[in-house]
Amino acid sequence: MPISLGYGKLSLRLSIINTFAAVWFSAFSALTFLAFGFDKWSACGSNRRVSELSLVALGAIGGWPGGLFAMIMFAHKTSKWTFKLKYTLAFIPFAAEIWAWHRWR
Repeated sequence: MPISLGYGKLSLRLSIINTFAAVWFSAFSALTFLAFGFDKWSACGSNRRVSELSLVALGAIGGWPGGLFAMIMFAHKTSKWTFKLKYTLAFIPFAAEIWAWHRWR
């Protein structure tokens, strides 16, 4: 038996896409925030670090806001202009994801 929300199956489809996007962006933002925090913690000691490529990739696939918030909160990677440039460029695929979600929801 199909579940009907609002105006039928279309509304259910929209609801699933919106829910997926909310979970995707929230999870990757939280994961990116934690990765930046772990890297900052590791930088204070002699522990293994998170690669810059991993941090930028996490931002690009959906965690960009979490990474930006972590950079500000932990004052981490803020003096390296090369990393800031890479992270700024990671905004392009992140913005494309937001655009695609908004376009096809």
